[in-house]
Amino acid sequence: MIILDEPYVSQILRDTIVEMNLPVLKNATSERLDFNKEIKLLEDAEFIELLKTRNPCKIYSNSEISLIWIADNLGFTGIPEKIDLFKDKLRFRELMEHIYPDFSYQGVEFASLDELDIEAVKKPFIIKPAVGFFSAGVYKVNTGEEWEKVLPALKNEMGAIKGLFPAQVFNSGKFVLEDCIDGPELAVDAYYNSEGKPVVLNILEHLFTSEDDVEDKVYTTSKKTIGTYLEAVTKLLCEINEVAKLPDTGKKDAGLRDFPLHLELRVDKKNRLIPIEVNPIRFAGWCTTDIAYYAYGINVHRYFCEGLEPDWEEILKEKDENERKDKGKEREKDGEKDNRTYCLLIAKKPDDIETEDIEEFDYEGFVSRFEKPLELRKLDFRQYPVFAFLFTETEDSSWGEIERYLRSDLKEFIRIRMEQEGRAGK
Repeated sequence: MIILDEPYVSQILRDTIVEMNLPVLKNATSERLDFNKEIKLLEDAEFIELLKTRNPCKIYSNSEISLIWIADNLGFTGIPEKIDLFKDKLRFRELMEHIYPDFSYQGVEFASLDELDIEAVKKPFIIKPAVGFFSAGVYKVNTGEEWEKVLPALKNEMGAIKGLFPAQVFNSGKFVLEDCIDGPELAVDAYYNSEGKPVVLNILEHLFTSEDDVEDKVYTTSKKTIGTYLEAVTKLLCEINEVAKLPDTGKKDAGLRDFPLHLELRVDKKNRLIPIEVNPIRFAGWCTTDIAYYAYGINVHRYFCEGLEPDWEEILKEKDENERKDKGKEREKDGEKDNRTYCLLIAKKPDDIETEDIEEFDYEGFVSRFEKPLELRKLDFRQYPVFAFLFTETEDSSWGEIERYLRSDLKEFIRIRMEQEGRAGK
């Protein structure tokens, strides 16, 4: 059963709903999408009653905004309790503490950040909202001197985005300060099936320009990524399900079943996978989870709803064979095949440009910089600080296009209003 909400519903998800005739909650977002009577939208009471008859009870949403409705209406399912385990990053750290006893963290009220004894905090550290979204309010701090710059920037950012998201999705009331983990950052889309077994649907690597970079800008996936991390990710998901069994409820709890999630983690110097956060009831935000469809032919929405599991060995073998056919022969480079990487590029508005000063964004020019764009998803940058999401297929020999994008501020594609240019020149 599906709950749709802002900020974005992809065509792949819409088509899947129609093809599978999935029950959809009636709300402002689902009505706006105009399913043309292909799908009967269910009123709250209808949706809840139908859910009571479903075994297994499966809920999926494209957006964490739906957590409000779930909390208010689905207490009988036990789902809100599971969501609460993960949505508060401080509580999640406490749950995982026995697995990572050497990982340090602390919670701090936003109102008390001015009084924080920065010299007593282990450095470097990451500061982020206990309940957050889309890397908002996330900063890396290496020294006490850096903190003097980060604190006012953090306050300004919190003021700018206040009210954009409901408190269940983003709340600046409390922050978490935690160890900074040097190593690759991964993002995983997965679900627990009806038996509580984790099913991995995709693994992405989050790329950065430097050790201090925390921007959501480039995510990639490839045969190498899946092959390197699949076994360790599956093991970590099993450990997470163990801590999710709610021993404090006083009743037998089977843990997570029929439960989708988006996991973010870091690989430390000991090759341990350390979870950063778990985002419940959804896969990668803004429907960017669809990169699995382009990379591996996996429709993650269908896989979850039908309880399907990827045969990763067969999928990766088939991709090898298809790439050989496409090339006509294997192209050798430094003794290795020229592999393909599938990339998700997030074109965010530069912080130093005011939204009202922007005339337009040159989408055509932006896309032309990439050898094989797969899909451009334009967004209303006046509502959210993002111009677009772009999916690409990039070969090793063309990797320079991704490196250039990582270092681009996108200003070459932004047209500023004439009156603003005139004032700047005075």
